[in-house]
Amino acid sequence: MYGIIGKMLAQPGQRDQLINILLAGTQDMPGCKSYIISKDLSDKNALWINEVWESKESHAASLKLESVQQAISKGKPLIAGFGERYETEPVGGHGLG
Repeated sequence: MYGIIGKMLAQPGQRDQLINILLAGTQDMPGCKSYIISKDLSDKNALWINEVWESKESHAASLKLESVQQAISKGKPLIAGFGERYETEPVGGHGLG
């Protein structure tokens, strides 16, 4: 398995709109076991994305999906920047089956 945990920074006051765009554009991604978006409780403009994929290749393939490309286009103006990003190797846990 392949995992990514990343922090995204929204333009001031745009976090909820950015979350809605990401959630709408990231449904039905082959190879995706988990895609969780969380609000950062200490920064009202930050969010965390925790992804689990069958493989690094399935993640790369998802970036070419039309729905993901549309979400990127819609969301890009609302993104102020990025924070930490970690690649992981998930080994199991509740929700991964």
